[in-house]
Amino acid sequence: MTRQEFLERLRSALGNDLNGPIIQENVDYYNNYIRDETGKGRTEEEVTAELGDPWVIAQTIIDSSGVRAGAGYQETCDYGAKGTYDGGGQAERPGIRRMGIWWKRLLMILGIVAVFIVIFAVVGGIVSLLAPLVVPILVIAIIIRIFNSRR
Repeated sequence: MTRQEFLERLRSALGNDLNGPIIQENVDYYNNYIRDETGKGRTEEEVTAELGDPWVIAQTIIDSSGVRAGAGYQETCDYGAKGTYDGGGQAERPGIRRMGIWWKRLLMILGIVAVFIVIFAVVGGIVSLLAPLVVPILVIAIIIRIFNSRR
């Protein structure tokens, strides 16, 4: 399929569910991508075949955008929070942002735990290396003190 056919199918698929600015942003993105790839010597047909079905791409965009055409630039999410469209092609859904940060917190906690484990392992390793030398020296020092205190 040609670039123009691909873009028209994409525009048509997006037009049922998204607002004009978001549709144009995505169509422009794929238009530029196809132009860049054809500038590298590939044919439009190769690039569009690699991209796949525009209807599948459109569904992915629609699912991830969170903004619907009939929602008047605002959508109520399943969990009751309001999402807004900022006019620049980006949808903001507060609940999604909060849900997406949990893995960063988990990663930070795991990092802190890992640092403590490494510190414990290093200290334990040093103690296990020095114990065979320090323990006999301490025992000898205690014995000498005992004998010195009896005199």
